[in-house]
Amino acid sequence: MKAETLLAELNRLRKDLDEDKSDLEWLTLHHAFCFISYKMGEFQKYVEEQKKAGAFDEFE
Repeated sequence: MKAETLLAELNRLRKDLDEDKSDLEWLTLHHAFCFISYKMGEFQKYVEEQKKAGAFDEFE
């Protein structure tokens, strides 16, 4: 698993919604995507730690 894969899926979910700044679901996905994008190095480190812990075994 790579951080880019998870970020791409988060972006897909965000894009599936109409941009509606009054919708909590869109706001949550948008700001989570933006924050994680800005902290990509830290997110990659987290993903690597989770991979070692087996968090993605069923997916892979």
